[in-house]
Amino acid sequence: MERNMADKVMNTEDTQTAVSGRKLAVLFPGIGYHCDKPLLYYAGKLAAAHGYEIIRISYHDLPGRIMGNDEKKRAAALLALEQAREQLADVDWQAYEDIVFIGKSIGTVIAAMVRRQGQIPCRTVCYTPLKETFLYAAGEAIVFHGTADPWEPDDEAVREGCRRAGQILYTCPGGNHSLETGDILGDLAYLRQVMEMTDRWLR
Repeated sequence: MERNMADKVMNTEDTQTAVSGRKLAVLFPGIGYHCDKPLLYYAGKLAAAHGYEIIRISYHDLPGRIMGNDEKKRAAALLALEQAREQLADVDWQAYEDIVFIGKSIGTVIAAMVRRQGQIPCRTVCYTPLKETFLYAAGEAIVFHGTADPWEPDDEAVREGCRRAGQILYTCPGGNHSLETGDILGDLAYLRQVMEMTDRWLR
């Protein structure tokens, strides 16, 4: 199901259902888009407010200038995957009643690969995924894609990937790889909508 964020009005008066047991949210950043940047920063804050334990993945020494270079993109993804798996090696996934993976850009690929390889029962939030994400994507997920994203200009690949996986797609008209259009106040409004939808997903 695709939804246009420009036309979406969120109802934030839903009551939160009490959930017993431990909950975990893992944040998978992009290259250069770290966990302290707006989408992941506020998603992490929301998850913590809902009682999730937070793990923030970080990468180091990844190849640069990978946009448009499939070979470098694959190399970066494999190296980031190895580093993420090292940071998650001691996690007892069975100890958690609810697990959410939150990814940005190449982090959505890494989150999907970790989920599949570990057979981890989790829900996923995908901010500006790449088409490679949908090679591994499955399960419950919401996806946010900017229609002017230079990192993933193939809108139809994202739409088809979401259709195949049965995942909900929200599009940001004119949004770039940070879901920004250049209209600062408009971008703040979009960010709020994205966080409201993320908040609902975490409930």
